[in-house]
Amino acid sequence: MKIDVDWDLCESNGVCMGIIPEVFQLGDDDMLAVLQPEVTAQNEAQVREAVRQCPRQAISLLE
Repeated sequence: MKIDVDWDLCESNGVCMGIIPEVFQLGDDDMLAVLQPEVTAQNEAQVREAVRQCPRQAISLLE
């Protein structure tokens, strides 16, 4: 499974980073970056929570 971000919707507000900072990070330019696009068994629950809590519904998972 991979993380997909719709960059047209993403506002880089950092909610996802607050949930799982080892996967999502805001850069010095306040732009979101996906550090680990592959979802693992260890981080799947937190990644799904980040998807669920994204205020713009900009994050999804691709099988």
